[in-house]
Amino acid sequence: MDLLEEIPIDAVRFWFNLREPASQMEFDLDLAVEQSAKNPVYYCQYAHARICSILKKLAEEGKNPRECSRKELELLSSDEEKELITHLSALTQEIVSAASNYDPARITRYAIELATLFHKFYNSHRVNCDDEPLMQARITLCLCVKAVLFNVLTMLKITVPDSM
Repeated sequence: MDLLEEIPIDAVRFWFNLREPASQMEFDLDLAVEQSAKNPVYYCQYAHARICSILKKLAEEGKNPRECSRKELELLSSDEEKELITHLSALTQEIVSAASNYDPARITRYAIELATLFHKFYNSHRVNCDDEPLMQARITLCLCVKAVLFNVLTMLKITVPDSM
């Protein structure tokens, strides 16, 4: 039986990029096809799709993103928001380190951590809240996470769905 007949190509690409170059690879076939938070590629794709869903729901309510002022962005002060912002700011260095060390696993680990931090943020805070400036700041944060997940997954040639 051919591996690609059993496992989606996105899972294969992600799993192969998840290991350091000199390490031995253990490929869990059952996990690679599982559609749950246990499967890292699904988890990352789901974070992107969840953001798309949030933005779509907000748009249906007439709440569209707009440019935020510095003062509004400073409203992003919770631990979850600050962790996301800090992680987003590390992308450039992660790419440089991954390229310098011939280690694409850094990028897949970065994506998993970003998805984890986003889900943590999402479970702790409502994006659609009554405080309009805070809502806009959170929308901006979601847009940043969405863009980075899209860019990282696309860089790895992994599909980036808008819904799941």
